[in-house]
Amino acid sequence: MQRKRYIICYISLLLVSAFLFVLGISSGSSGMGISEIIGVISGEASDMTRNIIIGIRLPRTLAAMLLGGALSVSGLLLQTYFGNPIAGPYVLGISSGAKLMTALMMIFAMGHGLYPGSWGMTGAAFAGSLLSMGVILALSGKVRNMAQLIIAGVMIGYICSAVTDIAVTFADDANIVNLHNWSMGSFSGTAPKDIPVIAVISLAGLVCTFLLSKPMSAYRLGEGHAASVGVDVRAFRTALILLSSLLSALVTAFAGPVSFVGVAVPHITKTIFRTSEPIVLIPAVFIGGGAFCMGCDLIARMLFSPLEMSVSTVTAVFGAPIVIAVMMRRGAK
Repeated sequence: MQRKRYIICYISLLLVSAFLFVLGISSGSSGMGISEIIGVISGEASDMTRNIIIGIRLPRTLAAMLLGGALSVSGLLLQTYFGNPIAGPYVLGISSGAKLMTALMMIFAMGHGLYPGSWGMTGAAFAGSLLSMGVILALSGKVRNMAQLIIAGVMIGYICSAVTDIAVTFADDANIVNLHNWSMGSFSGTAPKDIPVIAVISLAGLVCTFLLSKPMSAYRLGEGHAASVGVDVRAFRTALILLSSLLSALVTAFAGPVSFVGVAVPHITKTIFRTSEPIVLIPAVFIGGGAFCMGCDLIARMLFSPLEMSVSTVTAVFGAPIVIAVMMRRGAK
């Protein structure tokens, strides 16, 4: 019975994702429907239609799907590591650290007439994520409870964001407007050449996370239990840190800070599937995160069209209430 429920939930998630994917490609200020998409596939579409769909909408929708999945899996890993349901890359300030390092690297590169490239941005974001994670881990050994650690993470996020805003404000470059848009959180700047990097890192991270599903199940019952069943706890915790940092860094490098997805989506998925088993949740969280971000991106660009909101604004509107609900539920126990 439970297996049947999982299958139904997976099929439902995939159908919703497919619907949002097609909607993301076909929706925009220039009206193009399914017939135009079919025309692009068959090679009968005009050059303008092909450029709009393949050059702009397809990379943006793919980025929302893959990066949303990566951010959600990163949140699940952090929740497993800290044993707290509101731990996430945005809440703990990890995304803000990645944002700061990426912004500094981009400003330096643009100031010297260079473009850092997809791998360069990802590397800088990864370094920033690891730096923030290192501070969080150092603090976790000194604070007495998770609430204090969450507050410290939020403060780290504010500090990193403030330094980033100062750097962006005083950067002297004609392309600084693009950097400002990126710093607000958006999938709009994704280019076709960025998709292979995004796909390789996000899918590789998903596979590596899935391979950790059995140790994650044991770790949820405590470090002592995990060690008793043969899990190398130190290596496992290191893997969690590296994977969660890499996945959140990937998102920040290409879309800027996207808020609350890493916290909200794992809880939505757990509620739908009615399980906390990692082997079931990991693929579901990835698919659900992609659907969540594709839907939020559609709202961001279509609600007040032709004006466009940052995707982080929309994810906060839907994600923050979920975080509040989780905190209230824990407080009532």
